[in-house]
Amino acid sequence: MGKRSGKKPFSFLSRRIRSAKRLELQPLPPSPIPPSAAANVLQNNAGSPAAEAAPLAAAAAAHGAKGAKKKTGARLWMRFDREGQSEILECDKNAIIKRAAIPARDLRILGPVFSHSSNILAREKAMVVNLEFIKAIVTAEEVLLLDPLSQEVLPFVDQLRRQLPLKSPFRIQEPDHTDKQTKEMCSIDGQWLHVNEASEGERELPFEFQVLEIALEVVCSYLDSNVADLERVAYPVLDELAMNVSTKNLERVRSLKSNLTRLLARVQKVRDEIEHLLDDNEDMAHLYLTRKQIQNQQCEALMASAASNSIVPAGPHLARLSSNIHGNASMAASIYSDDNNVEDLEMLLEAYFMQLDGTRNKILSVREYIDDTEDYVNIQLDNQRNELIQLQLILTTASFAIAINTLIVGIFAMNIPCQLYDAKYQPIFFPFVGGTSTGCFLMFLLMLGYARWKKLLGP
Repeated sequence: MGKRSGKKPFSFLSRRIRSAKRLELQPLPPSPIPPSAAANVLQNNAGSPAAEAAPLAAAAAAHGAKGAKKKTGARLWMRFDREGQSEILECDKNAIIKRAAIPARDLRILGPVFSHSSNILAREKAMVVNLEFIKAIVTAEEVLLLDPLSQEVLPFVDQLRRQLPLKSPFRIQEPDHTDKQTKEMCSIDGQWLHVNEASEGERELPFEFQVLEIALEVVCSYLDSNVADLERVAYPVLDELAMNVSTKNLERVRSLKSNLTRLLARVQKVRDEIEHLLDDNEDMAHLYLTRKQIQNQQCEALMASAASNSIVPAGPHLARLSSNIHGNASMAASIYSDDNNVEDLEMLLEAYFMQLDGTRNKILSVREYIDDTEDYVNIQLDNQRNELIQLQLILTTASFAIAINTLIVGIFAMNIPCQLYDAKYQPIFFPFVGGTSTGCFLMFLLMLGYARWKKLLGP
């Protein structure tokens, strides 16, 4: 008993020491990587969407292997900045909301429930773009693209890589350059001047509008290609149906009409969204994210300069201080006076609105051709139905004539004494039967003639 009682604590300690050694030898689990550092940067390269799918998938796989466990609700995003740098991020809703400063309901618009809806929403610091398969959040400095590995989204990624970085981008002033910016906004005689955001790049679109233009171009090209495929399939099927009305051809036309209706609804949604923006200048003005960012920085610079100039001794300088403050306020008001200038965005949206309107007209022309083919088929069916009715009328008339002849035969077939059955009247039997049949046939011809005279039968 002593030996056994003495070995128990020793064996217990040895097991704990061995388990501690095993824990030291095991590798530690990887720590969670924040969304900003959990990306494999994709270099700026141009190529076909199919060729770029492999590196994107490899980057996503490497990111998933090196990162920690996937957060609940985390989704795959691709980030593009105005310099052309791109990276893949895995962020949840809260990270995206904090990064883009958008409400949570905007992320629901980008969800799978609204997969084929079209929305272009303007927020304070971002623009939410939901056009068909393109679901992105655009700011003045970057664009966050949802589900970048989708086959439909790859052309959009390719276009972003080709057209970014910007040729003449608007450089947003940093907060430490407020003094230089303030000096540039002041003239020689001390009057504040309005600085246009396009002073460095005349007629150059801001970053958010270039991204929006690329998205509209990709979506319109995708819809145009679908309409072209629909036209290529529709016309032969409709011509074959016009020549041969069969169950197989009718089923093909039914499937064609279903595809046409869905495609028309998708084109109509994008067109209506652009038309809604064109009808409201205020909504278009809110989409100028770069201008709003520049205006905010200018206002911050004005407030900083006003605060620095406010520390002066009282006396005769008080009136000058008040005038400076009022001048700064009037200058800030003049900065925001140009908010209704939406000519660039209006021209951009009008171009794609006309393109979508042309695509819609193509679909409507195909639908009109389908309607014309259906009318032609209905006319053919009506003609065949009329021919069947004419045949039924002829058969009914013939049945009536035969019924009269049968009536006469039935009368003489009765078991009644008749002199025609006598031997001396037998030569009259055959002429009587022949005359009766001839009379019924003449009655049939008279009825057909009457039907033709009343235009109940065709020529």
